Amino acid sequence: MCRSARSTSARRHGLDISCPTGVFETATRWGAEPGYRVELVSLGGLAVRTSCGLALAADALERVGGRLDSVMVAGGPGHRNAAEDARLLVHLRRLAGHSRRAVSVCTGATLLAAAGLLDRRRATTHWAWAAELAARYPAVTVTPASLFVSDGKVHTSAGVTSAIDLTLPLVEQDHGPALAREVARLLVAYLQRPGNQAQVSMHAAAPPDHRLVPQVCEPITAHPDADLDAAALARFAGVSSRHLARLFAAELGTTPARHVRAVRAEAAAQLLAATNLPLTAIARRCALRTTETLRQAFADLFATTPSGYRGAARQG
Repeated sequence: MCRSARSTSARRHGLDISCPTGVFETATRWGAEPGYRVELVSLGGLAVRTSCGLALAADALERVGGRLDSVMVAGGPGHRNAAEDARLLVHLRRLAGHSRRAVSVCTGATLLAAAGLLDRRRATTHWAWAAELAARYPAVTVTPASLFVSDGKVHTSAGVTSAIDLTLPLVEQDHGPALAREVARLLVAYLQRPGNQAQVSMHAAAPPDHRLVPQVCEPITAHPDADLDAAALARFAGVSSRHLARLFAAELGTTPARHVRAVRAEAAAQLLAATNLPLTAIARRCALRTTETLRQAFADLFATTPSGYRGAARQG
């Protein structure tokens, strides 16, 4: 029987727990054989307090032994403190050593990194914490744009509901694509958003505070194939190129040129998923000009190649 043990010692985000366990429970209820038995554990068996105020009963982490299928670590507001708890890290290493795979949800990647389980591996986490993870654990190759990353026996997901995107492929690995599709259908979830799909779309990002920045971003999104160099954008905004660069840095944390390239890469991603156009045509249509520029833009935003993205987008 497959068994998933989840390590916790501080406040956790409720969805970080319910999203993957919901996938496993649905798979079991609809025919997974052997089924999944999920066990929530914490140091000392203390109740797990979620960030929304709910308390979840847990078994003692110290008493968990034997072979496990998966050890999973939820994220949440307490991930920094949990990553400094030597007792927790000892047990996490022990359980991971006896498990077929180790998995983290959201900022749970911090614990895997602190335990050394992500050393020399690729990983992701919630976009808001990716830079901190990379800075604190330089042995980890962090891919902040990805929804989830699988590297050998270790699997990491981005923020919160992306745990569903990660757990569905795990079910597919265990029980085949038909059951994974049925679980996705029952949960009204996508099957499957590629792991390299961007966590935060340029089209869904929160609008900046300064009125000039959204005014400039609107034509970029509407016409990514237009002349969008720094001088043209500055003329459109009625400010100097230097001032526009300062506004983009303050409001979006990037430069106008990088923002334009990211928007063009997203436009190219839509064409890759929805059409059979060759890469050269897509690069020209999205003003990325050459296939090499297209590949570089995809490597930066999606941590994959255009062909790899197209293949992943059409799976399932």
